[in-house]
Amino acid sequence: MNKIPNRQVICDVLMEQAAENKDIVVACSDSRGSASLAPFADAFPKQFVEVGIAEQNLVSISAGLASCGKRVFAASPACFLSSRSLEQAKVDVAYSNTNVTLIGISGGVSYGALGMTHHSAQDIAAMSSLPNMRVYLPSDRHQTKYLIEALIKDNKPAYVRVGRNPVEDVYEESRVPFEMDKATVLSEGDDVAIIACGEMVNPAKEAGKLLEEKGIHATVLDMYCVKPIDKAAVVKAATNAKVVITVEEHTYIGGLGTMVDQIICSECPKKVINLGLPDSPVITGKSQEVFDYYGLNGEGIAKKAQELLR
Repeated sequence: MNKIPNRQVICDVLMEQAAENKDIVVACSDSRGSASLAPFADAFPKQFVEVGIAEQNLVSISAGLASCGKRVFAASPACFLSSRSLEQAKVDVAYSNTNVTLIGISGGVSYGALGMTHHSAQDIAAMSSLPNMRVYLPSDRHQTKYLIEALIKDNKPAYVRVGRNPVEDVYEESRVPFEMDKATVLSEGDDVAIIACGEMVNPAKEAGKLLEEKGIHATVLDMYCVKPIDKAAVVKAATNAKVVITVEEHTYIGGLGTMVDQIICSECPKKVINLGLPDSPVITGKSQEVFDYYGLNGEGIAKKAQELLR
């Protein structure tokens, strides 16, 4: 069982790269501990900025540093970064097209028991609505590594959302089929297409295996690149399937499901069901308890697929 959370992988990659690239700067809003970035702050104090509990300042300061040539990674809880700092993300990062990577830590329902104030069930919709802002939800630690390495090399705004806890590996360390802004096909089938992002990819993969045992063949897509979404992959998967299911740790309004709906509606009409969090305060509990309650697990996704096919 994997015990390394994606946030720790982000720190590891940034530390490795920062030793050679002094333009890499990490900024935090009193979140170095929860973001697993304390080792970076200790090792590279001149490349670390602590702004305290001031998320709006975090984003604006990061944009200022980026405009001076720095490669800035700004980390803060996703619930605050995507809502409290939305105007700064809109104006200082997206509108100004500055080289800032916003890292939303403890995304989705990672803070389970703390309730709606700490859930980030609207961040995909909020960040995706900003022109120039790319949105990524890596599915495991290996994909996270490749994504951060790619973002270090480019010069465009991005929002990366990761959870708080370790997640099971989707890929083998020696075999990660990563291509920037391209979905990864985990399996192919002509009965149902399951399109998932972030921590929901592993349950989607498990659902595909459960369906296969019942003679139902599923295409499973890891759509880590929510924006820009891989339109070609969506069209191909939907065209070859009877029904489509999207799965996300986010409200079904305005997120991955909505984007997939728009593509399929205009390109290859099929029945689509969006699985996600409800348009109401989410129940409190540990992440897995929340997922199980809303059917966001392998069994729940497989059951929904069978219902649709009937």
